[in-house]
Amino acid sequence: MKEKVTARSEAELSREEKGILLESGTNELEVIMFTVGSGTFGINVMKVREILQPVDVTLMPHMHPHVQGIIRLREEIIPVIDLAKAIGFSQPDQSSADKLIVAEMNQMKVALHVHSVSRIHRISWEQIEKTGTLGQGLDDVTIGVIKMEANMILMLDYEKIVYDILPENGMKSAAVDTSRAAKRKNKTILLAEDSSILRELLKNTLTEAGYEKLMFTQDGKEALETLDSNHDKGEIDAVITDIEMPLMDGHHLTKLLKEERGYRELPVLIFSSLITGDLYHKGQRVGADAQISKPEIANLVEELDRLLAVK
Repeated sequence: MKEKVTARSEAELSREEKGILLESGTNELEVIMFTVGSGTFGINVMKVREILQPVDVTLMPHMHPHVQGIIRLREEIIPVIDLAKAIGFSQPDQSSADKLIVAEMNQMKVALHVHSVSRIHRISWEQIEKTGTLGQGLDDVTIGVIKMEANMILMLDYEKIVYDILPENGMKSAAVDTSRAAKRKNKTILLAEDSSILRELLKNTLTEAGYEKLMFTQDGKEALETLDSNHDKGEIDAVITDIEMPLMDGHHLTKLLKEERGYRELPVLIFSSLITGDLYHKGQRVGADAQISKPEIANLVEELDRLLAVK
């Protein structure tokens, strides 16, 4: 295990760090630890494409106050987000320890300016507890707290932070085909999604399409408990799950459903901002029937129609 995460090429990071990353469906993840001001935070290795020393940025007119500017990285234009400003933390003077974490979410790359990067830890999703009322003003952008020995590390909702700053690049409701609404209305869909914004967006989109019978849970563990409690009734026709969730992630949930819990025939659709090459293959290995990247919310209806034979 490396003591320091230094600047590497994208290929090196993905093959070296991500190469040690877990077999499919183990309910584990690897987290890069970093600091912003006096706070310690974590980000899933699978979101990270590169870690760089800070470079000069180009200013743009009418920038959001939390955007420092843009950089050009291998022919790509990437916005640089001042994470301290975005979460309301104090900003120490820039030092040699500062880093840019280049992350990819929802098919968009951003560079997060942080104040130091330490090391990678392998943890279980069970170690990440829901925040409830955090009391630090971060509860609306925090998906969980990692308890590690004497330390408490916050896992931020990076998608929400980026969406709040760059809403034009976030998920939006999409026009859907309503011609089959009458055939969809009797299908019950169970959804596991920890983001309140995403739950609302999913509710609006699927309801408009005619999928009116929706059951929402906030993590894979709750979804599994809901399925088990309804098992004898046979009321649930399909499952839509995120990947990143406290307590139990979507890959582990899918593996349990397909291999251990008697739900092999139940369609499971993974809907995540992390549908990249590596994670797509992980989804296949745990038995997912379909995988959709989160910007493509309109495709959810098409995939549900296909999986549920709605014609």
